[in-house]
Amino acid sequence: MKEARAKFIHTWTMVTKAEVRRIAARPRAKRAKAPQRSRTAKTTFVLLPGAGGAATWFWHRVVPLLEKAGHEALAVDLPSDDERSGLRAYTKLVLAAIGKRRDVTLVAQSMGGFTAALVCARAPKQVKRVVFVNAMIPLPGETAGDWWDNTGSEKARKAAARRAGYGAKFDLTYFFHDVPKRIEREGAAHAREESAIAFREPATFKSWPDVPIHVVVGKDDRFFPREFQARIARERLGVSVDEVPGGHLAALSRPRELAKRLLGYVAR
Repeated sequence: MKEARAKFIHTWTMVTKAEVRRIAARPRAKRAKAPQRSRTAKTTFVLLPGAGGAATWFWHRVVPLLEKAGHEALAVDLPSDDERSGLRAYTKLVLAAIGKRRDVTLVAQSMGGFTAALVCARAPKQVKRVVFVNAMIPLPGETAGDWWDNTGSEKARKAAARRAGYGAKFDLTYFFHDVPKRIEREGAAHAREESAIAFREPATFKSWPDVPIHVVVGKDDRFFPREFQARIARERLGVSVDEVPGGHLAALSRPRELAKRLLGYVAR
């Protein structure tokens, strides 16, 4: 478990120079087409990153699609490599980005689910809906460090690998198996570690807000398999999941499909 968590923290720093040169020689992927402009009321999508904190880069293929549909989209970068900054510091930055906005759609990728919990507790009247994307969904008082064992994520990951016939030993394909090689190559420049404090600080909230909460799962997510995410969503939130094509980094591999799903929640 410690080994898997350590690899998770260092996800973006694991792309070696040799890998970058190998990836650079491959064909570039086509840009995703933007969804049609929405006629629904404007919302502000506040987009939180997973471990590594590089929201601007992680969400860069989704933001223009949401803006094209007539909404505001804010990707909030977090100081993940600062050992003095944990969930509380992350929350302050997100709240500052929200400001006085009154209609916020809070979208959390992976470990961003822990920051989302604190933001909801601090801005209950501003957050109108919450969307988890392949996310770690915490219980009140839980730490991100304890979440892995509490949920049985490693057991689920290895079981899914055996069923599907790919390697159960963790490697970069768990994140990048469906990400265009051009995007994977660019990711090396945005690699940052996640500080240990973020895994130690508890999610200090009492309950989730009484607003629509959606759980989006990548159908081909190898890190948090679909069946695992469905169980956690059911047990911790009492909701079912919505699928999008792609793996753990769907914002990079399937931005159009993910944006369409996000826009659909606002249109309801």
